[in-house]
Amino acid sequence: MSDNWSLPPYRFEPEQEPAPEAAPNPDSEPKAEFARGTGRKPPKPPKPPKPPREPGGGFRWTSLFSWAGSPKLRWVWLSLLILILAGMVAVMAGLVYIDRKYLTDLPALPARDALFAVNRAPGIRFEDREGKQIAVRGPRYGERVTLDQLPRYVPEAFLAAEDKRFFQHGALDFQGIARAAWVNWRAGRVVQGGSTITQQLAKGLFLTPDQTAKRKLQEAVMARQLHKVLTKQEILELYLNRIFFGANTYGIDGAARAYFGKPAGQMSLSEAALLASLPKAPSRLALTKNMAGALERQRLILGNMLEERWITRAEYEAALADTPVLAPGATQDEGDLGYILDYATAEAVKIAGPNSPDLVVRLTIDSRLQATGAKIVRETLRGDGARAGAKQAALLAMTPDGAIRAMVGGTDFDETAFNRAVQAKRQPGSTFKPFVYAAALERGVLPSDTRVDGPIKIGDWAPANYGGGYAGTVSVETALAKSINTVAVKLGQEVGGQGIGELSRRFGLTSIPPNPDLSVTLGAYEVTLLDLVSAFQVFQLGGQRQQAYIIEGIVGQDGQPIYQHAAKAPSPVYDVANASMMVKMMKAVLLRGTGTRADFGRPAAGKTGTSQNWRDAWFVGFTPDYVAGVWVGNDDDKPMNKVAGGGLPSTIWRQFMIAAHKDLPARDFDWLLPDPVPETEEDPRNPFYQDLAGDFARTVRELEDETAEPYTPEEPDEPGRPVQPPQVPQIPY
Repeated sequence: MSDNWSLPPYRFEPEQEPAPEAAPNPDSEPKAEFARGTGRKPPKPPKPPKPPREPGGGFRWTSLFSWAGSPKLRWVWLSLLILILAGMVAVMAGLVYIDRKYLTDLPALPARDALFAVNRAPGIRFEDREGKQIAVRGPRYGERVTLDQLPRYVPEAFLAAEDKRFFQHGALDFQGIARAAWVNWRAGRVVQGGSTITQQLAKGLFLTPDQTAKRKLQEAVMARQLHKVLTKQEILELYLNRIFFGANTYGIDGAARAYFGKPAGQMSLSEAALLASLPKAPSRLALTKNMAGALERQRLILGNMLEERWITRAEYEAALADTPVLAPGATQDEGDLGYILDYATAEAVKIAGPNSPDLVVRLTIDSRLQATGAKIVRETLRGDGARAGAKQAALLAMTPDGAIRAMVGGTDFDETAFNRAVQAKRQPGSTFKPFVYAAALERGVLPSDTRVDGPIKIGDWAPANYGGGYAGTVSVETALAKSINTVAVKLGQEVGGQGIGELSRRFGLTSIPPNPDLSVTLGAYEVTLLDLVSAFQVFQLGGQRQQAYIIEGIVGQDGQPIYQHAAKAPSPVYDVANASMMVKMMKAVLLRGTGTRADFGRPAAGKTGTSQNWRDAWFVGFTPDYVAGVWVGNDDDKPMNKVAGGGLPSTIWRQFMIAAHKDLPARDFDWLLPDPVPETEEDPRNPFYQDLAGDFARTVRELEDETAEPYTPEEPDEPGRPVQPPQVPQIPY
């Protein structure tokens, strides 16, 4: 038999016209002839002609299935056809549903030449306010490399790690998907994935890492689109240049330079296999934190390469014996600057755009103050904080123009990158009271006016002071300095929730609703430290609001300017006369109120605050030169050991402000105005009623439970969310 598979196809000869048959011979014996072995069968009798169609007979569905046999079989075939048509309709409807629900926001595939730069975040070099480079941030991409520029074992290591059958399947590997589904089913959990390198590339370039059905479907669609416009070699090359390796490093050349201090083309087999271990879990297998885990996966990759015969046994053994050594710069961290760089990077991307070139960003940060603030926070928390059950703190300081000079988001950025200065929302407690008093001053209340510090009940809510005691008649100024809760609530009643909400939002506290309930008077609504410090700055500026900012300017690596902060005049949001009275009242907080520990011998104003059950402690204050705030607490909301705003926060604030005002001349607020004189004469009966109120207050204290802690003005603020006070017996007149 011939092995030639290229023979010409067989061609059928044209049919010839049959010869006319002779008339049948009655004397012939066809049966006998067949029997005699002629090989011919007797001719069949001609078929009778079809009967003519009856008049009026039309099209019949069953005629379509005349070949199907009996009428019963015909109806079976008809039912199958209907089911097939119904299935096709259902599939079409399903495809339309999937398209409208999952694929309407599918990213458009850019041109081939743009794929190496699409969604590429810029690299950023940061400078402080004096132009000194303090950090380099953002993705490190290195140089774009081609497959020809790499040793053969570099791409093979990634194929062995992620997709051994890359050149045997299309955009999707259905065999791999089936295998992963079987393995995961047997394990009862997800232990293996079926994504191809093309799918991983589509996810990294265009999609989010969310583990959702929508994202997986979009990933498959984008992978097929990539597969249509790129060759296999181009897909692999693009993958190697854009894949994420952890530590803000993208691309094989960027990773080789960041981790080993060499270009990708000079990597050894051992180094290539180690880098190939990272894309699967770049955070968990980070070389600077989990080298042992990465080396374990490296050995698995080398084993796969040996199994596929991509390397020899000798190369395998040599790679196992060659443990990679990280470059010195790979282990350097950002220290106390981490919180600032996270915040500033996000702001820079907002300004310059996600696809901008590499940038040089000048910040408003004062490097000296930043280092000082971080050191004070860390040392205080290690000492007094540890004994008081406080594990975290945050500090933020600004100048009068809104420039952020220091931002400490926690005690250790490497331990947790959560920025408590700008991301954490906590109850401010009595630190919120100045805004209640500010709203009261807008309605004619004066610092010299008096209110009675006594029992108050609003519905089921009966707010009390710390310790349960009452001071009787006090001035509004004294009530703020001593942080008396009942007076703050009474002023809140006079102003109304809508008035407090409107003023708060005017000051920039947008997390306060337009019409809060009266628990807002004791700081029950959550705010961030940045928002609270910015709102206090309105008092510092005499009623003017200034927008906080951290970026002074941005230029490209070529020196071309991209952005420059434009100094803007502050917006008036509060009357200067009322602001003057508020500053004087908050000065009393440091001189004779709950914030005496914050006093550092210069004109300054501020307010302490403590939330419910000692969960949050605050101090926010200002001088003519700086406004700063401090928060102390725990991330898990665990109560501290009676840490109040007048304690650790005031201590941290004082030490920082001493450093911030070094070499600055002492000065007062030059815009303060004389206090207004009351327009009406004092009612001569006031002393009598004041004495009577004091008598009642003393009687109440005497009848209270003897175990109750007496009220003293020096005690810290009561926790912010209202609690029930001790039951007070009715006193007969």
